[in-house]
Amino acid sequence: MARRDHPHLAAALDRELRAGTLVAVLPGVYASAAVARDPRVRIAALMRRHPDAVLTGAAAARVFWPSVPLPTITFAAAAEVAPRAGFLGVRRRIPPDWVCVRGAVRYTDPALTAVDLCDEVGVDGIDAALRTRASTLARMRAALDAVPGRRGHRLRRALLLDSRDEPWSAAERTLHRLLRSAGCGGWRANHEVVVGGRRFFLDVAFPAARLAVEVDGRAVHDTAEAFESDRARQNALVLAGWTVLRFTWRMLADDPELVLAQILAALGHGGASDAR
Repeated sequence: MARRDHPHLAAALDRELRAGTLVAVLPGVYASAAVARDPRVRIAALMRRHPDAVLTGAAAARVFWPSVPLPTITFAAAAEVAPRAGFLGVRRRIPPDWVCVRGAVRYTDPALTAVDLCDEVGVDGIDAALRTRASTLARMRAALDAVPGRRGHRLRRALLLDSRDEPWSAAERTLHRLLRSAGCGGWRANHEVVVGGRRFFLDVAFPAARLAVEVDGRAVHDTAEAFESDRARQNALVLAGWTVLRFTWRMLADDPELVLAQILAALGHGGASDAR
């Protein structure tokens, strides 16, 4: 709650603040001490303090990437904002077409958020936006065009180019680079198939050869639920006539030649196929 909205409660607010029941998240904006560190509460406090602020970076990314680390809530404002612990405001104008509104919260469009995050987390923001279908590469390119002249755009464009086959994880991106560098064509990323009434997205598929290449990333497949799901998925694909190759992040990183050789062997030739 904001003090300015409840002037008749000034004495009660001061009493609760002295008792430690309430704490100031931002000057004049208070929350229960029990929840004051919750990112959602801190974001709500920011919107009370600065109603015209626009969340940027990781704070905006939580819409489509809830697990993104959020050590600091970043936002854009029309005027300079004094720094506060846990908050970082910058003077920046976000074009209205690239501002989303959900209740009282304003945040950058997922496409602009993903490319902004290149400064902080590299390509992970792009991967997350693609994986969750929060945005597309075309819209991310449009987002860059909507804010021309920003420092770092050359790197952001390079990372979007590296994302042209729409990887959903760092491991998939590494596999795509390997296939492209070898001139290996005929494949599709996150290819949709329906087997036994169930819909699957294959990390990389060679549809003509009915070859599926699945990549186990560093954390995505670690849970017991994911382990069971991966086995059921593989069995269904094999019974439907697909050959399934599985590779780990370590195999891609440490022995890419072996990964490529096994893919080519499964395709039935020892050399790279024609580039797409």
